[in-house]
Amino acid sequence: MSAVLTAETDVRAAMREIGARARAAARILANAPAEQKTRALIAAARFLRARGREILAANARDLSEARGLTPSYIDRLTLDDARIEAMAGAVEEIAALPDPVGRVLARFERPNGLKIERVATPLGVVGVIYESRPNVTADAGALCLKSGNAVLLRGGSDSFHSVAAIHACLVAGLAEAGLPEAAISRAPVAAREAVGEMLTGLDGAIDVIVPRGGKSLVERVQREARVPVFAHLEGLVHVYVDETAELEKSVRLVVNSKMRRTGVCGAAETLLIARAAVPRLAKPLLEALSAAGCAIRGDAEIRALWPEAALAAEEDWRTEYLDAIIAVRVVAGLDEAIAHIETYGSHHTDAILTENATAAERFLREVDSAIVLHNASTQFADGGEFGFGAEIGIATGRMHARGPVGVEQLCTFKYEVRGDGQTRP
Repeated sequence: MSAVLTAETDVRAAMREIGARARAAARILANAPAEQKTRALIAAARFLRARGREILAANARDLSEARGLTPSYIDRLTLDDARIEAMAGAVEEIAALPDPVGRVLARFERPNGLKIERVATPLGVVGVIYESRPNVTADAGALCLKSGNAVLLRGGSDSFHSVAAIHACLVAGLAEAGLPEAAISRAPVAAREAVGEMLTGLDGAIDVIVPRGGKSLVERVQREARVPVFAHLEGLVHVYVDETAELEKSVRLVVNSKMRRTGVCGAAETLLIARAAVPRLAKPLLEALSAAGCAIRGDAEIRALWPEAALAAEEDWRTEYLDAIIAVRVVAGLDEAIAHIETYGSHHTDAILTENATAAERFLREVDSAIVLHNASTQFADGGEFGFGAEIGIATGRMHARGPVGVEQLCTFKYEVRGDGQTRP
């Protein structure tokens, strides 16, 4: 729907109309040739670059209307030339990926001669509800299109104008390739009622909901959704440093994990240090974090070493700061580190820094998170870094998709059975 809704417009009726159009578009996309989808994406990337000034003007309007937002939130909301280029580049990367639709996932023959194939198919219509990050518009739209899904986007009210400008580029790409514009739809109002309508499934139009935002948004979606949800809980990310970790490597990785971008879901929020590593590693790690501008909240052992640290409360171990703050705790060793992560973590991303291969393998095996790393920054928790072009979110649940949700994870499958007159006795 291209018309802007007025305050008097019935949001419920409007959202159901958009849902019905997306459902009709999904049927066309499911059978669209790979080349046609690729052309739409290449064109969309071109429009993103060509309309960069318009996108930045819309973003400036959003930023001028923003009130009471934290610096990390403003960072997620802000666009510039480099971020627009990154968006366009991600769309092109997605366009270059192999088409996931129609892949034969398994093939076997039964003794009675039936030939059975498990074949990848689109999910249908994906509803994406997100906050602050306008770039999610391009990532989600491109990923859904590549995987043959229609998508209904509802960005945050703070990024309303930015989302509209980016969405227009995607729609222009669809039109140029001869695909239905409703294939990438957008809730045309900032009203919260639009979210509630999407959670109902829009009379069966939406097949799955992907929430991407803060804890309160995800909890609301999980609580109220009447369709399946790809859960994306907060990134309560841990880095555990054991006694064998290399000093220079550990300092570099901890600072990058926390401070590269503090507002992303892969940013480290808790640092765990093995007690045996404290004499050699703790102070250099704390010094490096402090020098990078990070505030430290530590347990009693950390405060004894670093008096300027604030005393960590129980709530600090459960907090996703999304800011230049980190909670630091001394643990007895690997057992206690894993227990802490299991108790306080969100099953998103966790890392171990160690030169002990046995400890590393045990951590990778026993920590039940969507992404588990050894000697690498937690900020690699990103679909683009996994070679997916982009991601629609990091799924922390255990059903269907887990970790970065890319084009393959946006597919389900069906069984195609070929026979020659077989009947069942």
